[in-house]
Amino acid sequence: MAFPGKILSKGLNARMPELLFHPDIAIEIKASFNWYEDQAQGLGADFINELEAAYQAILELPKTWPKFKKRSRRFLLSKFPFSVIYYPSETHIFIVAVMHNSRKPDYWIKRT
Repeated sequence: MAFPGKILSKGLNARMPELLFHPDIAIEIKASFNWYEDQAQGLGADFINELEAAYQAILELPKTWPKFKKRSRRFLLSKFPFSVIYYPSETHIFIVAVMHNSRKPDYWIKRT
């Protein structure tokens, strides 16, 4: 589920890194989910589904997406104006933000 606690399952490949989330991400995602649901029933679920697909793609190929600010990488969602900002390492991937592409672009910079 895209409302993270701390860790998303490693999946089928035992060599995949763990996916860890900054604690504020759950709040960010919930606010966006609610906003999309208010616009059209089911749109919030579409947002969550796209986030889950993004997390899986990042887990499978963490170094594929372009480098972004402060050693991070950025995965752009295709259907929603959001990016998943993350720091990859050999043992884990730390998701620091699910960032709206047009609002407060650097708010997450101090998250580590």
